[in-house]
Amino acid sequence: MTKTLPSLTRKHHLLLAVLTRHVGAASGLSACDLTRKVNHVAGQILISERELRHLVTDLRSHGHHVCATPESGYHMAADEGELLITCRFLFDRGMTGLRQVAAMRRVSLPDLAGQLRIPLEPTPEETS
Repeated sequence: MTKTLPSLTRKHHLLLAVLTRHVGAASGLSACDLTRKVNHVAGQILISERELRHLVTDLRSHGHHVCATPESGYHMAADEGELLITCRFLFDRGMTGLRQVAAMRRVSLPDLAGQLRIPLEPTPEETS
């Protein structure tokens, strides 16, 4: 079953506009601060922190390199290394959920990383 990507809205574009001024982990923002900045740019209370997380998911689904970890906050990737840190964080978070499901259902968890062939390291083409 193929799921259609949501269309990007004004909220998505405002979030991207703010994030493009925060490139690199050193300039990351907490969810609270990023929400506040987006609402300031909008001139009104436009999004909540909860909605921010949904908007980020949508942007990532469209291929935007929106990074975030608890240590760095939200920012745009400055390089492949930062992007891979976020990809590893998201992968590990997803695996944690799958392990919980497997335990609750009392089934074994196969090595999904190998089966899904998700590259978490740069390919030779990407490093050259």
